[in-house]
Amino acid sequence: MKHILSVALVTAMAGGAAAHEVTVDNCGEPLAFETQPERLVVHDMNMTDMAFALGLQDKIVGLTGITGWYKTSPEFDSLRGDIPELAPKYPTVENLVAVEPDLFFAGWYYGMRPGGDVTPETLAPFGIKTMILSESCVHLHKDRPKASMDLLFDDVLRLGKVMHVEDKAEALVSGWKDELAAIEAKTADLPKPRVFLLDGPADAPFTAGKYAIPDAMIAAAGGQNVTHDMDTSWGRSSWEAVAAANPEFLVLLDYQTGNGAADTFKFLQEHPVMSQTDAVKNERWIGLRYEELTPGPANIQAISKMAQAMHKGLN
Repeated sequence: MKHILSVALVTAMAGGAAAHEVTVDNCGEPLAFETQPERLVVHDMNMTDMAFALGLQDKIVGLTGITGWYKTSPEFDSLRGDIPELAPKYPTVENLVAVEPDLFFAGWYYGMRPGGDVTPETLAPFGIKTMILSESCVHLHKDRPKASMDLLFDDVLRLGKVMHVEDKAEALVSGWKDELAAIEAKTADLPKPRVFLLDGPADAPFTAGKYAIPDAMIAAAGGQNVTHDMDTSWGRSSWEAVAAANPEFLVLLDYQTGNGAADTFKFLQEHPVMSQTDAVKNERWIGLRYEELTPGPANIQAISKMAQAMHKGLN
């Protein structure tokens, strides 16, 4: 009888353990966790915003890639509290190993580079698993679908599942979908302006192609991205190609340095070909921050801002 009870207890314990095992998709490959990660490192402001939205601060042992590029908001700083920044830009393996994380949330060109020093393969020997930002998967797997807001939704749901806060993740995503449905209902019957996104002045424009989330954001706001046909996520076009598309509205990435997006617009006003486009001549543009234009919770409010700026008189 004692043996039977022991077997039953072991079986129940094994069943309980199995119930906590989680597997999520990771750029088309399974990423499995036998137990909930207890020590999390997050790269970049947009992914950190996801973790903060899920209330994971007590699990985060470090951030990377924040202050080297961006000016943070008081709200971000308040949510961050005393979480240390391990590296202001891209981390090294040593930066990460030093805090003994069991999970690194990053992406290709969001903290990692293909063939670089920090990759899922270089971190694995130290017991560190890597969850990869979905938008960035296209850098290694070219057969990805074009961008949709699922890039944000799925990442939040994956992180919620891995960190055992699925209910909170599902509630967030449900609310965001309702907000987007309301915006789309208001813009459905309105003309769709031609929109161009620019990441700062340069010899060749750095912008968003069909695999970057701004492509989906522009569509959700009731516009059409003039660089949608670019077969990339973020990449370079040419000024001639953009000017030929004659954008009617501009989205300018605002790093909040100097005069921010206003400096970028001034650059376009003085540009020999872009100065002739409808958007520049009519001074129709909006400045949005980095975390608003990379996959993260700030996307939803940014879409609302875009829609209101794009469609005059929209409530």
